[in-house]
Amino acid sequence: MKRSLDAVDEGELVRRTAAGDRRAFDELYRRTAPWLLARLRRRCADEDVVADVMQETYLSVWRAAGSFAGSGTSGTAVGWLWTIAAHRLVDAFRRRARRNELPAVPLTESVAPAAEDEVMAGRVGHELEQALLELPPEARQVLRAMVLDGLSVRETSLLLGVPESTVKSRARRARIALRGALS
Repeated sequence: MKRSLDAVDEGELVRRTAAGDRRAFDELYRRTAPWLLARLRRRCADEDVVADVMQETYLSVWRAAGSFAGSGTSGTAVGWLWTIAAHRLVDAFRRRARRNELPAVPLTESVAPAAEDEVMAGRVGHELEQALLELPPEARQVLRAMVLDGLSVRETSLLLGVPESTVKSRARRARIALRGALS
């Protein structure tokens, strides 16, 4: 007898999606799309970009569910989903920057792009790029999650599968290293 989809968590829905279960994918979408849409809208007020990112994200989830299901990761399915969406949003900002377009709709809560959006659009100064590349990989992961993806310490902890205290110490060490490299 099949368990009701209401009784399974998002990780199980991703595993079932990997096996080709369309109902599990539909349930995953039903549970996560409103939350994901709200998070994307906080980072970009251009509804066309947000709609494209949503579509690309769930298409990626359908195609790559096996990579989460078979990875044995200690991160959550929701964290995995947000990582996909955040990367798609970064890609959209980069495409727009390559076309040298100004945003048709102001970024959320400001007319000028926020610093985070400047970074996401690929306009980071060469010195900062070099400093970021010199950080240990685990420090870069923490900064990417917290700064670019906008995750909280708790969400970053869940995403990376490390304790919150580890996230905090890695973020602190990364900031100190960046300050030193840029001074």
